[in-house]
Amino acid sequence: MQDSNLFLCCFRSSTSFPIIKFTHSSKFKFKFASTAALAHFNVSHTNFSESEDSSSSSSSSYCSSNNITKDNIKEESFHIVKSLQNDPSLAFSLFTQLKQQQFVGFPENISTYAAIIRIFCYWGLNRRLDSVFHDLIALSKQHPSFEIHDLFELLVDDGGVNGGNHNYMLRAIDVYLKACVVLKMFDKAIDFLFRTRRHGVVPNILTCNFLINRMVESGKVDMALAIYRQLKRLGLCPNHYTYGIVIKAFCKKCELKEAAYVFKEMEKAGVRPHSYCYTAYIEGLCKNMRSDLGYEVLQACRRENVPVDLYAYIVVIRGFCSEMKLDEAERVYLDMEKKGLVCQVDVYSPLIYGYCKSHNLLKALALHEAMLSRGIKTNCVIVSYLLQCLVEMGLTMEVVELFKELKESGMFLDGVAYNIVFSALCKLEKVDDAVDMVEDMKAKRMVLDIKHYTTLINGYFLRGKLVDAFAMFKEMKEKGLKPDIVTYNVIAAGLSRNGQAHDAIDLLDYMETQGVKPNSITHKMIIEGLCSAGKVVEAEAYFNSLEDRSIEVYSAMVNGYCEANLVGKSYELFLNLSNQGDISKEGSCFKLLDKLCMAGDIHKAIMLLDTMLALNVEPSKIMYSKVIAAMCHDGKLEYARSLFDFFIKKGFMPDVITYTIMINTYCRMNYLKEAHELFEDMKRKGIKPDVITYTVLLDGNLKANLRRHFLSPSGKRTGDVSSLWMEMQKMEITPDVVSYTVLIDGQIRAANFQDAISLFDEMVDRGLQPDTVTYSAMISGFCIRGHMEKAHTLLKEMSSKGMTPGSDLILAFKRGIVKARKYIVHGKFLRKLQSKLNQVKTNANVFLQACVVFSLKQWSKTICCYSY
Repeated sequence: MQDSNLFLCCFRSSTSFPIIKFTHSSKFKFKFASTAALAHFNVSHTNFSESEDSSSSSSSSYCSSNNITKDNIKEESFHIVKSLQNDPSLAFSLFTQLKQQQFVGFPENISTYAAIIRIFCYWGLNRRLDSVFHDLIALSKQHPSFEIHDLFELLVDDGGVNGGNHNYMLRAIDVYLKACVVLKMFDKAIDFLFRTRRHGVVPNILTCNFLINRMVESGKVDMALAIYRQLKRLGLCPNHYTYGIVIKAFCKKCELKEAAYVFKEMEKAGVRPHSYCYTAYIEGLCKNMRSDLGYEVLQACRRENVPVDLYAYIVVIRGFCSEMKLDEAERVYLDMEKKGLVCQVDVYSPLIYGYCKSHNLLKALALHEAMLSRGIKTNCVIVSYLLQCLVEMGLTMEVVELFKELKESGMFLDGVAYNIVFSALCKLEKVDDAVDMVEDMKAKRMVLDIKHYTTLINGYFLRGKLVDAFAMFKEMKEKGLKPDIVTYNVIAAGLSRNGQAHDAIDLLDYMETQGVKPNSITHKMIIEGLCSAGKVVEAEAYFNSLEDRSIEVYSAMVNGYCEANLVGKSYELFLNLSNQGDISKEGSCFKLLDKLCMAGDIHKAIMLLDTMLALNVEPSKIMYSKVIAAMCHDGKLEYARSLFDFFIKKGFMPDVITYTIMINTYCRMNYLKEAHELFEDMKRKGIKPDVITYTVLLDGNLKANLRRHFLSPSGKRTGDVSSLWMEMQKMEITPDVVSYTVLIDGQIRAANFQDAISLFDEMVDRGLQPDTVTYSAMISGFCIRGHMEKAHTLLKEMSSKGMTPGSDLILAFKRGIVKARKYIVHGKFLRKLQSKLNQVKTNANVFLQACVVFSLKQWSKTICCYSY
C-alpha cells in the first residue's frame, strides 16, 4: 500500500494535469474560440489510427508494472487515464477495463470521462469519442441529476492537452451534438447548441447542417427552419449545403415560392448555388406534383451551364412516373440519352414501375430488355414490379413461368418476389407448390416473414383446406412470428367464406387474448365472407351485434348484399346510411352501381349518383361511364346524353370507351348525324378514336345506306363508308376481323358481292383469321346467289377450325339448296355435294346432310315454302 501511495505521489508530481474535482454546483462559465481555430489544430505528428486497438493485457501489464492496486484505482482513475495522454490506445483499453470492473462510478468519476474525452479530442478519434458520448447519454438517463454541461465545465477548467483546449473543446461539442441528433434527441441538441452559443461558441457549420437536415428528414420542418433563422441571427454563416437543406425544407412544406426565394437569399449573401441546391429544388417541385416545372428548371440549368448531376434527371423521371405522365418521363429519358448521360438502374426502375402500374406490360418489358442490353443489371425490385403487373393483369401462370426462368438464370430473388409467386400459385390452387418453394427459400437462408405465411394461409383457405391453413398458422407461431392483424383478418375471411360463422366469431375472442384487437377490416371480412358463402342471415346477425358500426362495416354489408345478389337490400341500406348524412365507401358504391346497371335499374343508379353528389362525394370517372353505358344499353339515349354532358361539366373528360358507347347507341337508334357530331367532338378534344370506334361508325353508315337504298333504290350510297375507311388508314389504325366483317356483311346486303369477296381475300392476305360471323356472312352470300359449291367449301373450312354454324346459317344453306334446284334436277350438284358431305364428320355437316336427304324426299311438299 505504501508503494502504491508512493507511485501516486510521483504520478501527481510528474503530470502536467491539475487535479480537478467534480462538483454539481459549478456554473457553466467556459469560453471558446471561433470554429476557425479548429482548422489550425494539427495532429499530423502521430501515426495513430482509430482502427488500432491494444489488447487488454497492455492495460493489465501497465497496472502491474506500476503497482496500481484495486483500492487506489477507483479513487485515482482520473489521474491514471490522464497520464496516458500520449498513448490513446492504451488509455482506451484501460478506461474500458475500469468501467467493466466498475472502478469508474457514475457520476462520481465524471472527471475520468472528461480525461478520456480530452485524449480522444486531441488525437482526433471521433468514432471513439462518439462511443463515449453515447455511453454518457445512456448513463444520464439513469441519473437525471447529471447535466452534460457539468462535464463540459470540467473540460474548460482543465488546462488542456498541450495547450489545445479550445480546439478539442470544439471537437467535443460537435461530436456530442451529432450523437444527440443520431439518437433524435433534438430538444437536448438545440438546448446545448444555444447554451454554448451564448457563451461565445459558434459550432462547426457542418454540425449545424447535420442537425437541420436530420430534423427535416424526421418531419420536424418548422423546428428546423426556426433553428436556421435563429442561428443566422446569432452570426452563423450558411454555406451552399445549408441553403440546399432550407430549400428542401420549404419544398416539404409545399411552400415552393419560399424555396425559390432562397436562391435570391444566396445571391445577396454572395454564395454561389451548388448543384445540390438546384437538385433539391427540382426534387421538391417533383414531389409536389410539379414535375413539368422541375423539368423546366433542369433544362434551364443545362442551358446556362449550371452543373446538375444525374440525380436531378432521376428525380424528374421519378416525378413524372408518380404522376403517371409516362410519355413525359420517357422524353426525359431520351433527352438523357441524347446528351450522352450514362443511364443507371435508377433511371429505368421508375419507368418500368410506371408502365407496370398502367398495365402496359409490353412497354415495361421492352425497357427492361433495353436496360439489360446496355449491360445494366436488373434487380429484384424491378422483377417484383413485372411480377406484380402480371398478377394484376390476371396472368398468374405467366408469373410462375417468369419466376422460374429468372431463378434458373441464377438471379437473386428476394422475399417480396417469392411472396408474389406464392400469391399466384395460391390463385392457381397450387398451394402445395408454394409450400415446396418454402424449402427453396430456406436453402438460400432466406427467412420467411409474416407476409409469406399469411399468403400461404390465405391460399389454403381459398382451396377450402382449413386444416392445412391452421397447420401453417401453428408453424408460423412456432417459428416465433407473432401473427398481426392482417393474418387474423385473412383467417377471419377464410373461416367466413367457408361457412364457419361460429369459428370466425370465436376467433375474435382469441385475438383479444393475443393482444390483437379486431378492427373494421376484421368485421368487413367476416360480413362479406359470410354473404359470399350464402350465409346472409348470419351476416345480418353479426352486423346487428356490432355496437360500433363504422362506415367500413356498413360498406361491408352493402357489398355483402351485392355478393348475394340482394341488390334491393343493398340499395335500401345505402339509402338508410345516406339519410343519416353518411355514405358507404367508394368501392361499395361502385359495386352497388354495377349491380344496379346489370339489373337494368337505371332509375336507382341515377338516384345513387345524385345522393353521392348531394353528400359532396364526387363519383369517379368509371362510375359515370358505367351508368352512361347502362343507359345506352337500356335505350335511354336522352338520359345518357344528359349525363354525358353533365359528366363533362364536372371536369371529367370522357375516354374513348365512353365516346364509343355513345356513338354506338346513336348509330343503333339511327341518329347518324348525332353520332358523327360526337365523333368529331371527340377528335377535337384530342381523344384518338380506336378501331372499335371506326367499326361502330362503319356499321352505322352501312346500315343507314341500306335503309336509304330500300327507300330510294336508285343507286349506291356508300360515301361515308369509304371516307371512314380511308381515314382509318391515314391514322394508321389497322382494321381487325370485326371491321372487315362489318364491311363484308354491308357489301353483301347492298348486293355488292364482288366487293365483299375482295374484302374477304384482303383480310386473309393481312393474316387475319375470319371468325364465325365472317364465315356466316360469306356463306349466306354464296347461298343467296346459289353458289352452293363455294358455300360448302367455306363451310368445310369453318368446321375444320372448330367453328359450329348457327341455326340461321343452316337455314340459309337449306334455302340455298332449294335455290339451286335446277342443278339437282340434272343430278350434277347433288352427287358432288353428297360426296363432300360424306367426307366431313362434324355434327353440323351430318345435320346438313340430313337436310339434303330431307329436301329430296319432301321436294314437292317443301318447294312451295321458299321464295326464290
